[in-house]
Amino acid sequence: MASEFLVSFLGAVQASLSVLLTIAFGVVAAQFGLVTTKAAEEVSRLCVKVLLPCLLIVKLGSELDLDTAVRYVPIVVWALITTVTSIFIGKAAKAFFGLPAWAVPAIAFNNTESLPLLLLESLEKTGVLATLVGSGDASEGIERARSYFLACSVINNTITFSQGANWITGEQQSSDEESQQSQEDGQGGDAFGETGGDSDNDDSSSDLGERTSLLPNKVIGWERRIGNGVGSKLQDYFYSSPKPLQKALATIGAFINPPFIGAAIGLIIGLSPPLHRLFFNDMDEGGYFNAWLTSSIKNVGDLFVSLQVIVVGVKLSLSLRLMKEGGEAGTLPLGTVLCVSFVRFILWPAISIPLIWALAAHTNLLPDDPMLWWALMMMPIGPTAMKVLALADVSGASQSIRMSIARFLTLSYIITPIVSFAVVGALEAAKAAKQ
Repeated sequence: MASEFLVSFLGAVQASLSVLLTIAFGVVAAQFGLVTTKAAEEVSRLCVKVLLPCLLIVKLGSELDLDTAVRYVPIVVWALITTVTSIFIGKAAKAFFGLPAWAVPAIAFNNTESLPLLLLESLEKTGVLATLVGSGDASEGIERARSYFLACSVINNTITFSQGANWITGEQQSSDEESQQSQEDGQGGDAFGETGGDSDNDDSSSDLGERTSLLPNKVIGWERRIGNGVGSKLQDYFYSSPKPLQKALATIGAFINPPFIGAAIGLIIGLSPPLHRLFFNDMDEGGYFNAWLTSSIKNVGDLFVSLQVIVVGVKLSLSLRLMKEGGEAGTLPLGTVLCVSFVRFILWPAISIPLIWALAAHTNLLPDDPMLWWALMMMPIGPTAMKVLALADVSGASQSIRMSIARFLTLSYIITPIVSFAVVGALEAAKAAKQ
């Protein structure tokens, strides 16, 4: 028993160090001028608007069908519960301990995309998770776990950038200001990645050749006429509708973003048997899209994980350089660091692991899938999401606040390997519930 625990722990440590080293590659690349911060922000937008939606389409679409859809109900419910609970914990900690306003989203939102996906890749290499599903089904179980974490990330990200920007400065923006800021930020595109940056510099930094469409001029003119006509009519309908309906539509619009659209497409493909067969079956079984369309989407989506973590490293490199230069380095109270780290690395493991174990072992509320149990235990655990720094940009926070957040995130990712304890604890709890 002791040797099994040691093997699991060492595997989890190796996986955590793999994540940290991948981030370090981004730091080194930025340090030697191989990747600029501006380029990293553009790559981050690419990850969010193209790579992540493609990954969601393939992973959710392939794993979802009419028989397995029930597995995702606990994920949606648990993601909502953990995110909302984290928000209340953050607000309570701010009120009782006098934490800065940015501590609320730092407590509320953990990294639910790039970090756990890269962690899963490393855990697959070490074979740590094979004990949950058996060595023969390990790869299939890892793929299910990826789709589980991605489903959770859709819920987490939707809540993050529909509400989170208001908490950075401690002030509530009006709906008009939010709408204007959303448009300036590309409809929240940067926001839904683990890193982000200002999109205001895009036009000034792109030359005419980069912005010239490759479509024929007639097609461009037709597209603009149709787009302007439809947009004008929708705008007229919007402003002529009752105020309560306008507010409801504006609220719904805040949740529409590329990852959400990708998840919706994956959901439709997965739950529609004819589409599922076309996209994911072998050719002789009716999968006429599998070898070319699905394969290309998968190739693009698979770039997301490592590339996004590299971008995190570039962003951290920028924060470290700014800290070294002095300037508005911002303050980082020890109490804030301890409080946020306690919630993210200690409190949530202490809540989620025994709770999910109890539900799996003593009730029939969860499907009989140990990999699902382990994923549910791990979903609320881990360092603060890098997108909190993008929230600071969106909210118009001062340079001092942004640097305080950057310094905290740097420290948060340095101590990320301590998540190994939670990985092993969740693994042992899932194994115990399985028996």
